[in-house]
Parts: sequence; C-alpha cells; structure tokens
Amino acid sequence: GRHSMLPRHVQRLGRDWITHWNGSQILALNSPVSSCMRWAGHYPPWASFPLPISADFSANWRVPPFFGPWRQFQNSNWHLDNYTQSCCFHLPNSSMKSEGEEPLTKKRRLSAQDDTSTPEQQTDLSNQKEVSCLSVAQNEEKHGSKKGTIKRHWEYFCQQSKTMKIAKNKGSDQSSTGSEATFDFTVMSYNILSQNLLEDNSHLYKHCRQRLLFWTYRFPNILQEIKELDADVLCLQEVQEDHYRTEIKSSLESLGYHCEYKMRTGRKPDGCAICFKTSKFSLISSNPVEFFRRDIPLLDRDNVGLVLLLQPRFHCKANAAICIANTHLLYNPRRGDIKLTQLAMLLAEIASVASQKDGSFCPVIICGDFNSVPGSPLYRFIKEGKLNYEGLAIGKVSGQEQFPRGQRILSIPIWPKKLGISQNCVYEIKQQQKEENTGEKLEAAKPDNAQEIVVASEKLSSKLRHHFKLSSVYSHYFPETGIPEVTTCHSRSAVTVDYIFYSAANDGIADQPGAEDSFCGGLKLLGRLALLTEKDLWTVNGLPNENNSSDHLPLVAEFRLIER
Repeated sequence: GRHSMLPRHVQRLGRDWITHWNGSQILALNSPVSSCMRWAGHYPPWASFPLPISADFSANWRVPPFFGPWRQFQNSNWHLDNYTQSCCFHLPNSSMKSEGEEPLTKKRRLSAQDDTSTPEQQTDLSNQKEVSCLSVAQNEEKHGSKKGTIKRHWEYFCQQSKTMKIAKNKGSDQSSTGSEATFDFTVMSYNILSQNLLEDNSHLYKHCRQRLLFWTYRFPNILQEIKELDADVLCLQEVQEDHYRTEIKSSLESLGYHCEYKMRTGRKPDGCAICFKTSKFSLISSNPVEFFRRDIPLLDRDNVGLVLLLQPRFHCKANAAICIANTHLLYNPRRGDIKLTQLAMLLAEIASVASQKDGSFCPVIICGDFNSVPGSPLYRFIKEGKLNYEGLAIGKVSGQEQFPRGQRILSIPIWPKKLGISQNCVYEIKQQQKEENTGEKLEAAKPDNAQEIVVASEKLSSKLRHHFKLSSVYSHYFPETGIPEVTTCHSRSAVTVDYIFYSAANDGIADQPGAEDSFCGGLKLLGRLALLTEKDLWTVNGLPNENNSSDHLPLVAEFRLIER
C-alpha cells in the first residue's frame, strides 16, 4: 500500500491523530510537538512526523494529512465522539494564505472515490453520526457554555440608535419611542453554506472536525444566530431547496418572518431567500431574477437574484417603500464578463422595481455574496456608479486572484443587444420611454439626428453606468491597524466577498448633479455588527467551527428611513 512501512493500526487512523491521556503519557501543553507526541502503540524509531512549528495544543487543531484516506478511519472502530475534547488534538494548516488560492472551479466530488463500504453501511453510519451531532448541538445549546466563542460588538454611528437598541432589548415598541416619527430597521446578509456545496467541496473544510459539518449540527447553530441577531430583514444565500422547504421556512415563519425564495435554475439545488418580519413590513411585490439565458452563450450559468419591494408599517407616508435585493454572483474568478452581466441584470430589475411615479427611486438595499473583493473593478462600479472597462482583463474584474492567468480582454460591449439591457443597466424599453418623455422638452434645442447619435455612441461605448448612489455598510479595513476585515474563512481563503450596499440619504451632498432628485429620500446608517480579522477567526479554527456553522459571517446593519 501507500504507507506499507507503517503499522496497520497507524494506517487506519486516517487524517486525525488521536492520542490517549495515559498516566505515563500526559502531554505537556507547551512542549514542542516532536518531544511530547506519543502514540497509544509502538512505532519504529525511523517514523518521524515533522511539523513546521512548535505550537500549543487546542481541542480544535488538526495535523496535515500524512496518512490514509478519511474513509478508512471513518469505517474503523475508532469514533471521534467517543473521546473527550481533552484527548483529541486537531492542528490547522500553519501555512494558510489569505488570497489567490481558491480553486478555479468547484468540481463535484466523486462519491465513489476511496469508498470501500456498501451504500447501506454508509447510510447507517451517516444516520448514527447525524443523530449524535444533533444531540451534541442540543446539549451545548441547553447548557449555554460553548467554548471558543468570539464576541462581535455593535458599532454605532448615532447615540439615539444605541439608546433605542437598549430599549428594544427591554421589550419596548418602536412606535412609542420618541416624539419624532422615524422608521428604524435592521438588515442581515448571510451566506449560510449549502450542505450540498459543502460536501461537493470538502477540500475547503479539511481544518474542520467531521461532526461539525453535518447539517443536523449546523442548522441549530445558524437558527440560533438568526434568533440572537433578530434582524428585521434577512437576505440569505446558498439556501438549499429541500432544507428550505422542510426546515428553514417553517422555522423562520415561527419567528415572525414572511419568506420569499428563488432557487437556482441549474442542477445545484440552492438559491437566495429574502425574509422579513411581518410586524415591520408588508410585501408590495416579489421579483425573481434568472441570470441564465438559453439564447445567449455568455449567460450559461445558473445564478439568480431576488428583488422585493416592501412597505414599512410605521411612521411613513402611504406610498413609502424600500427595495431589498439579494444575489449570489458567479464564483469563477476568470469570468468577469459573466459577473458584470449578472450584476447589470440585477441592477436593471432593481431600477424597474424601485422606480416611482415621479421618476425617482425609492431607497435601495443590495445584499449578497458578490464573489469580488473590495477595490476590484466590479466593487468600484457598484459604489461609484460608473466603470470604463476598455482594456480590462476578464480575470481582473473581481480581484479574487492576485495574479490571474490569461489576459483575455473584455469585449465591447460585454453583452449582446438582445439581452435588452443598456449600458446604463436599465431595461432598454424603460430607457426609451424615459428618453421620449425628456426628449419632448428638449426637442427644440436638439437637431433631428441627435437621438440617433446618442444611441450609436452608446453601442460603441466601453462605459457602464447605473443610477443608484450606493454606499457600503462596511469599510473593509480596521481604521486603527489597516488590517482587512474578513467575511469568509476556510482552508483556502480568508477575504471579504459579502456586502450590504444601500442608497445613502443626501447629507451634505446636494452639490452632486441630480442627486437630490434621483431618490425619494434615502437611508441613514445607524450601526453595524463589527466584522473580524483572519487572525481572530483562526483562534477558533476558522469557519465553520463549533459555534459558527457557515464558512461566512453574517453581516448586520441598522438603518433609518429618511423620507423626502
């Protein structure tokens, strides 16, 4: 075999090293690995196990996989759950890097690989482990003494917001706080990690203990997070359809949420959900967005978006509305052309849904996993409202890879005309109607062929625009140290890819042309749930871990609706 020089019982251990606390073999916690690690059996003197550093032991550390496949250990007589945390040591990869190491594609794992057991045995073993995981999760929740928790704090930008937060925790009603009529609400964006995608990409979670990756362990943790954060609007990504139908929807409805869901259009059974508290909002319209187009070769991916128009229930005008959008853009770092087109399709739908009778837009919030890093061209386009992509390499659009392979340049235009979306990221029919309405007023001042010239120049333009003045809830770097904030952390990467963008109220920016007329009011950011650094997350063995059961962190922000 591959490790025939090793004793049989050592080969059977797989990737996790388990050592007993015997009276004669008590480990000194601060001793180097080479001098204190002992096996519960004999190994020959030539069998060395080099590690790059001397490290303190913790219950969540794991050694790099020197030995045989996990399946051999899984089907042996050893059971992780039979050992206490004090006698299992899991060491993470000490050479972890933060960027540029994501795999090119997330390929489906072959289920038959390294599999020596029958399907019936696998099913029985899986069921036993899932029941065990469920009991562990329930027991930990009952006693409320989970170890290795990192506390995230609220950052407030308004003292009144902090006061109202305390009042809310004491059970007061917003409608009776203060004499001024205001509408405050909280929004969460959270990629909850589809179980199907977790299992298909197990190489991203080699640092995790196996029992923490079962859905029966993860879902109670995720639901508990949602309960504790108590956001008024939830924008969830990677929501697996069968879990949504059987557990997630009913659980959230019992917490007072109304749920809207859009599943991906391909074979992957996950999608996006927007859930809102019926005590705070009523639904005006729900608008799913499918990015797959059979007649356009560029749009051959099954990502989706969801756009809701909500009406606040308190302290607002009869026609007040807020547009909430949620999406999960394509992952592939080298297909920036698809990412930009998907984003343009989402923005066009938002422009259609958020449009008011007077031509302005209601306040907009866009949440999601954009698979793009801060400062990338795609990120700048969202925030600045414009992007000149002439000469831009497709692999540099999202900034996911520091040194992208290939230098294929974005075509001009990126998407074909038959998509029906202009370079201003609106549906062309809507744009033509708007041009016709404004054209009547300017008809005397323009030559007859002016409109044809504008249309012809737009076709050749390499400049994208959108009509929303968007800000990011998070600043992406800690101001004191300049260290990056992190929204996702697993075995290959620790970066920011999740965002909450919002149309900010026009505070002191009336000098921007048309700014005061483009939106019907806006949103004021009152506070946010602080993010963490990569170093912070690895103190609890990255993500997922015992308390945080997704490979993403939830983003939460508090807003105040400012009406014009």
